[in-house]
Amino acid sequence: MEATEKYHFDVVRWFTIMAVVYLVVGTLVGVLIASQLAWPVLNFDIAELTFGRLRPLHTNAVIFAFGGCALMATAFYSVQRTCGVPLWSNKLAWFTFFLWNFIIVSAVITLPLGLTQGKEYAELEWPLDLLIAVAWLCYAFNFVMTIAKRKTSHIYVSNWFFLGMMVMITYLHVVNSLAIPVSLFKSYSVFSGVQDAMIQWWWGHNAVGYYLTAGFLGIMYYFVPKQANRPVFSYRLSVIHFWALMFGYVWLGAHHLQYTALPDWTGSLGAAVSLAMIIPSWGGAVNGMMTLSGAWDKLRTDYVLRFLIMSLAFYAMSTFEGPVMSSKTVNALSHYTDWTIGHVHSGALGWVVMVAAGALYHMVMKLWNTEMYSAKLVNLHFWLATIGAVIYIVAMWVSGIMQGLMWRDYDAFGTLSYTFAESVAAMHPYYVMRAVGGAIYWTGGAVMLFNIIMTIRMASATRGVGAPARA
Repeated sequence: MEATEKYHFDVVRWFTIMAVVYLVVGTLVGVLIASQLAWPVLNFDIAELTFGRLRPLHTNAVIFAFGGCALMATAFYSVQRTCGVPLWSNKLAWFTFFLWNFIIVSAVITLPLGLTQGKEYAELEWPLDLLIAVAWLCYAFNFVMTIAKRKTSHIYVSNWFFLGMMVMITYLHVVNSLAIPVSLFKSYSVFSGVQDAMIQWWWGHNAVGYYLTAGFLGIMYYFVPKQANRPVFSYRLSVIHFWALMFGYVWLGAHHLQYTALPDWTGSLGAAVSLAMIIPSWGGAVNGMMTLSGAWDKLRTDYVLRFLIMSLAFYAMSTFEGPVMSSKTVNALSHYTDWTIGHVHSGALGWVVMVAAGALYHMVMKLWNTEMYSAKLVNLHFWLATIGAVIYIVAMWVSGIMQGLMWRDYDAFGTLSYTFAESVAAMHPYYVMRAVGGAIYWTGGAVMLFNIIMTIRMASATRGVGAPARA
């Protein structure tokens, strides 16, 4: 008994499609706002199209629209496969799909209008925060109940990473979003001053640590072995990786607030734990890469596997760079500069999107029981994504380090050598370079969307949408 008879895959198909659509839309907004920093005339003197309005739209689109749909698609797909049972509730999965997309559309409307709490990665106002909590709990509950009725004796490690993400993001989102509403689209945080900043970055960094790291490691631990057709290199290492990540990441938020009003010891604690987190992070990256032991030749012809393995290289790099930047000595140079932007995007473009792209390609072929419309286009997307990401990240590294050095340079009389305006002017060529790198990356996403649409059309024409998915 196979496919649609046994598993609930229709909702997974639609999450998969919407993830790719949101990738293209979210990165397009990113290219626009990157271009606005290089050429401010692109604001068009329209309030709703200014950088300050579109930047939160960009972050929400790529993190919650693309990232959320990718996580829900992969979690609902892999949990059925690893547990040998259909989703606990297909109706609840569809409810989650429609509610999550309603939230995304609402964000597209409210954020350009300036309806925002002004909190990083938590900009949406209180009615939408409540809906996010409902959608997330439905997603998590359905996942947990599916595991509860599993036919297998154990819970595969990818499901542990998904579970960890779901539990942590639930209480992180709820606590950080606690607010007192004063109107339908205006509220004030229940926290104030330095406590608000601490809670915000407890959420902000852990949105990265659990949502964009633990969740996507769940993707990695299922799809790398599947695509390579080999068992995970070390199951014991994956368990150590999981528990170290769960207990370690939650302490890191304060390193975003070095040299602020926050007590000094909290920044030191955040930096110390950040440096310790290099060990489990690299353990996970090595575990994923070493899964290819004896099968490295697959990378010559398997372009989907290239995405998955390249993402692990970026994961290793960004999880080394982050702890280094959290240390007070380096932070004194990097804080508030474009170096931070380069770091964030090495993780986002290199790790998150590329591991998700590999998983989405894999799922499209399984869900529609077909090969990709064009393997050459998958390869083209890989190189556009890799080259675009490298151009973007290098531009921000150079720009950011230059910024930090210009801001702290003094002359013989003890006065600043450069005005702030001079540092902005010096950044212009790197902003142009970033916009170019982003445009190349967006082109890769557009190629992916075209390839997947053509693949679905091809599969539908030959076998119909409800064709059995392959094991």
